[in-house]
Amino acid sequence: MQTAPTRFTVLLKPQLTDTHDHVDHGGVLRSATVEATGSTGASGYPRYAGEGIEADIDPQTRTVEAITVDGDELPYGWVAELG
Repeated sequence: MQTAPTRFTVLLKPQLTDTHDHVDHGGVLRSATVEATGSTGASGYPRYAGEGIEADIDPQTRTVEAITVDGDELPYGWVAELG
């Protein structure tokens, strides 16, 4: 059994599209290192927090399942990825 990582780098990017409507995430607007809190978020995945970001992250798929930025929802048009 593999243990979950204790920290991740979360990258916040704009979700853009090219001239053919293909998704193209732009440059990084903000990044933060988040560390495991030891709790589970509402999504059922481990909760990570740091630098104003709280995220529920699936450590197996490296997917951000839920996120807040400075206590608010992710700004419209932004996406969260792991670095």
